[in-house]
Amino acid sequence: MDFRNIRTLGWITLLGFGGLGFLLIWWLRDEGIVDFLGGHYSIGIQLLTGVFYGIFCGYLAWFVVSRKFMKPITNKYSHIIQGLKLSIWDIWFISFCAGVGEELFFRGGLQPLLGIWITAIIFVAIHGYLNPTNWRISIYGLIMVFLMAGLGYLTEEVGIISAMTAHMIIDVILLKKLVAWKVPFSFEEEE
Repeated sequence: MDFRNIRTLGWITLLGFGGLGFLLIWWLRDEGIVDFLGGHYSIGIQLLTGVFYGIFCGYLAWFVVSRKFMKPITNKYSHIIQGLKLSIWDIWFISFCAGVGEELFFRGGLQPLLGIWITAIIFVAIHGYLNPTNWRISIYGLIMVFLMAGLGYLTEEVGIISAMTAHMIIDVILLKKLVAWKVPFSFEEEE
């Protein structure tokens, strides 16, 4: 896959999920779109809380996936990510697109309809991290459900910009770590 495809996926995520998110926000939320985007705190506070929560979640997620029992999964995903030959710009771009687009859709749009916890479960399941046939990825997925519920609470208590920022930082940390991960020349997906 070349860079243009990754960038195209980024744009689709940003505009597709983001656009659907805006429609759902307009339809389901009591406050207007501008008020919702403004959040409950200043943009500076939202950015700061998002950065701190994102760093916490990103490094906690990396701590989990870098454990010995997770190495088959980490090797697999790292091999895929390394094959994309992402530049630092690509990592930041796709992380920004996912952070903004997915948060507008899931936390902004679906969350008022389904609630924080159901939205978090659906979000993690759609990403493939709740897999009944793979206990390793499911352990990671269960942890991510709690962390993604945290994004839901950030959205409701601080503001959507905080959740978008946290999501972006989580993705940047994990993608950078996967790019740097030393994948064995030959690896097994399962032990």
